[in-house]
Amino acid sequence: MTIKVGDKIPNITLRHMTNDGIKPITTDEIFNGKRVVLFAVPGAYTPTCSAKHLPGFVANADAIRSKNVDTVACLSVNDAFVMNAWANDQGVGDRILMLADGSATFTRAIGLEHDRTEIGMGIRSQRYAMVVDDGVVKFVNVESLGEFKISSADNILALLG
Repeated sequence: MTIKVGDKIPNITLRHMTNDGIKPITTDEIFNGKRVVLFAVPGAYTPTCSAKHLPGFVANADAIRSKNVDTVACLSVNDAFVMNAWANDQGVGDRILMLADGSATFTRAIGLEHDRTEIGMGIRSQRYAMVVDDGVVKFVNVESLGEFKISSADNILALLG
């Protein structure tokens, strides 16, 4: 079942890179008591993700946070080493929390996985963006396969008013 407005984010452990190396971080730690914009990409270093999706959120991170958002987070079905390298290549700094869902555990739990095995990519996340208040989904935009419109930083910024 695909996650929808009003649903609670499941408590799943993800990974992220810190100054002390890779560390686990639970979705409860990320979302509880906070307003979070989470966007997901099919893969680090993939064309649309690297040219448009992540750069748009990097450029707009401060503006998004100015709308009473505590955290802007990017999730992909990649490992934390890849997410960290991609963040470094994209100049993310501390503007975006880069989350690794290496085994697609979170992605499957919210019903937004997409099987790209036929083209050698395995299970990936669909492209989406959501606004989550205190662990509850307030808004979610899931793109159609191959699209990049409704999950953009500009669209989320407009939604936040």
